[in-house]
Amino acid sequence: MKLKIVASLGIVIALIIPGSGSAAELGTRQRTICPVALAPGTPVIYPSEVTNYAAYGYSAWSWGPGEDEGQQVTNMPAGYAVATNAARLLSFLCLSDAHITDKESPAQAIYMAYEGQAGDNPSTYSPVMLSTPQVLDAAIRTANAIHRLTPFDFAISLGDEANGPQYNELRWFIDVMDGKWITPSSGTNAGAATIDYQMPFQAAGLDPAIPWYAVVGNHDHFWMGGFPVAAYQTAFTNTEILAYQGAYMGVIDGNTPYGEIFGIGLITNFVAGGVTNTPTVAADPNRYGLTTSNWMREYFNTTTKPVGHGYHWDNMTNDFAGYSFVPKADLPVKVIVFDDTMTDADFVPDGQGTIDTNHFNWLVQELTQGQAQNQLMIIAAHIPLQDVGNNSPISYATLMATLHSYPNLILWICGHVHQNNIIPQPSPYTDRPEYGFWEVETASLRDFPQEFRTFEILRNTDNSISIRVTDIDPEVTPNTPAAKSRGYAVGAARIFETPCTSYTDTNSYVHNAELLKLLTPPMQTKIAGYGGPLGHQVAIDRTADSVTINFLGELQSAETLNGPWNDVTKLSPYSVAAAAAAKFYRASESGSQPAIYSPQN
Repeated sequence: MKLKIVASLGIVIALIIPGSGSAAELGTRQRTICPVALAPGTPVIYPSEVTNYAAYGYSAWSWGPGEDEGQQVTNMPAGYAVATNAARLLSFLCLSDAHITDKESPAQAIYMAYEGQAGDNPSTYSPVMLSTPQVLDAAIRTANAIHRLTPFDFAISLGDEANGPQYNELRWFIDVMDGKWITPSSGTNAGAATIDYQMPFQAAGLDPAIPWYAVVGNHDHFWMGGFPVAAYQTAFTNTEILAYQGAYMGVIDGNTPYGEIFGIGLITNFVAGGVTNTPTVAADPNRYGLTTSNWMREYFNTTTKPVGHGYHWDNMTNDFAGYSFVPKADLPVKVIVFDDTMTDADFVPDGQGTIDTNHFNWLVQELTQGQAQNQLMIIAAHIPLQDVGNNSPISYATLMATLHSYPNLILWICGHVHQNNIIPQPSPYTDRPEYGFWEVETASLRDFPQEFRTFEILRNTDNSISIRVTDIDPEVTPNTPAAKSRGYAVGAARIFETPCTSYTDTNSYVHNAELLKLLTPPMQTKIAGYGGPLGHQVAIDRTADSVTINFLGELQSAETLNGPWNDVTKLSPYSVAAAAAAKFYRASESGSQPAIYSPQN
């Protein structure tokens, strides 16, 4: 057990890092966001009736209890009981499906869902469209705060950074990650001085100590995620609002506080005196659509690391969005970034999850090399395994049989479905459970529950692996665009009944767990000496008149270093007035009995 003492402004903070025992509570392990059930008889509203969200309770939510599904041993040998964590190998964060949206673009598809109902697809319209850059910024600020307590080795975005795919949408994503000044509007920048979601803001930027990587999603190189960009290229930069399937698709009016929609409806409604009065917007040259190669190229225009965010120049030359990297040079772990979205050549309207022979052969090569080099392997993709389409040149059955032939594969991580899911992929061989792996799907930052996810790869005392996954709600300031977006996301989840199943559904849709993975004997031997200490750090912020303590677990205080110690709170952060009497503070993690030593300044 290791202890660090920090003295500051009349208080002393004891940092407890236990050598074993259960970890401290993080994110939704401590509390969750739960929709408040609507009362019987609540009026049914359209998704675009944003002013009624609060009036009728659609956007109401409350804090619920933390969620933890505990250790999951589905992929372990029969009769396996429990694992004891010994060391932390790797810590990283995933965000997915930010869908940064130019709501004033004439090439959105708002008409398809603005009067939607249960069962319709909210991907084309939801009032969360108003504030996607601000929600991403809130997530990054939260990630930075967690990094101070549990340092991340890397971050990865699992695709659909842009909604369009438009150049300005991707630039907003990268610029938020880089901590740039963001102007979250286009065209005439309507409402930039008066409407909160239109106002320019300073993004925090991801902590420069955290390298981050990118994965291509279907929305990143297809219009609305499913149609080739070339067919809609003129629509992106046009002044005319897109007409599709007999209707004008509509645009958000940035001059309105609730994002009212104009230029929307059947084309016949715009005909007067035999003349069609096509609705228009101000053009913006930065709205042009991106091909896959141009999408990758933008990641080289960045101030955070690594330049290219995983992509290399040969990725663009070959129009191939796959690569691999080793997150820690002294750790036998390899991350394989795999593009499982369809290509233009493979295009079919329902084929978003498609793997062609070229991509499949590359994946097999990467897996084979990793297995031969005794590396644990993580595959990062956008599309979940079960969504590999029937039209895919490489079938789901072929893909699964291949993945199950590499016992060092521990994880397939993905997004796309906008929900948190944990799916065991057990070995097909009853006598060789080490051939099983886990699939973990991360929710969207766009739609409820608007979360990202942290991963801790832990070595256990028996040299099995634990994968501790935790969903994180972005911390938001009340009445800001990001805070309002949370309410809109809750309301839209009720209206479309996704993921909510009814107006009375109060589920948080959080899935936190510790996923157990058996390794082969050679890999057990190889990793036996790897890993750093368990536990977390304490972060302290000082002002002229107070000290704020950021922590995980239970904050305790005492009058003397030897105690007795009294529980203070489990809710971080906690502020202490500088004028208060001197006290000692420590963050105590469940299951640990911390030793106490003399303070050091």
